[in-house]
Amino acid sequence: MNATGNGNLLEVRGLKKHFPIRRGVFSRVSGYVRAVDGVDLTLRRGETLGLVGESGSGKTTTGRCILRLMEPTGGSIRFEGVDLLSLSPSGMRKMRREMQVIFQDPYGSLNPRMKVGSIVGEPLAIHRIARGAEREDQVAELLKRVGLDPSAMRRYPHEFSGGQRQRIGIARALALRPKLIICDEPVSALDVSIQAQVVNLLMDLQEEFSLTYLFIAHDLSVVEHISDRVAVMYLGKIVEVADAETLYGDPKHPYTKALLSAIPVPDPESRPRRILLKGDLPSPASPPPGCAFHPRCPVAVESCSREEPPLLDLGGGHLASCLLVRPGPAGRPD
Repeated sequence: MNATGNGNLLEVRGLKKHFPIRRGVFSRVSGYVRAVDGVDLTLRRGETLGLVGESGSGKTTTGRCILRLMEPTGGSIRFEGVDLLSLSPSGMRKMRREMQVIFQDPYGSLNPRMKVGSIVGEPLAIHRIARGAEREDQVAELLKRVGLDPSAMRRYPHEFSGGQRQRIGIARALALRPKLIICDEPVSALDVSIQAQVVNLLMDLQEEFSLTYLFIAHDLSVVEHISDRVAVMYLGKIVEVADAETLYGDPKHPYTKALLSAIPVPDPESRPRRILLKGDLPSPASPPPGCAFHPRCPVAVESCSREEPPLLDLGGGHLASCLLVRPGPAGRPD
């Protein structure tokens, strides 16, 4: 972790992504799936912001909208003060030199018909940064930096293990020396022992190249290890944000508490109290009224079904959206 505190690299405000539901012979729009529904995020230069939540909470869609791999329905995205949503396709293409992504699936994200040298060198070719022997030298150096032998550039992806393939994906993301990398569940498909190696590699690369990460994951123990701050997402909205130490030590939102209670404790004598949530994640096509979490919340009161809680600052940069959590004197939560 390497938060420098010298300003914001990325500011996301009111981000929305609604997918139309079409029915009938004429494919008329009958509703919308609100995958992302008003997300605010800030990434400081050099930090890692963990974005966590259950499957279906909108984490991956948020990351793809930030990169404009999906076009947002609404909101604003500013990268180093530049409004990304105002850029033309050619302008966005230039901006992508500064913003890259590591995908979740190390098998599906690499073209099986291309050799590793071509995969890692493709960004250099597209952006006309290097060609010929110079490009080959840069690819060899990138492969060495992620722990692979340069001879790997002459082989195909199917000749590598899952962990090695993910290292190839990391090398590709590093090729343009970006400032921001969105890590979309980069270790969830890997064995536990390999996960630790890849996470440590990402942290080393962050230190070396002054990278900023948006680290999307559902494994809270991995997120705790790598993140400076953590944002918790539920049904397309952010429900809590805090620095990692505060969030893991003193969570405020009932959903965050339930997620943290599910983390295994490596102590056979310890029997932590598991908070079991009722039912499944509601459909983003018809979210519940009021607080979206109230049908599953173990401490919900009657007003939770009527009022949508705002994301309040509880002090020290700790934000939470729960009607039962209020700032006290000097910004302290009651």
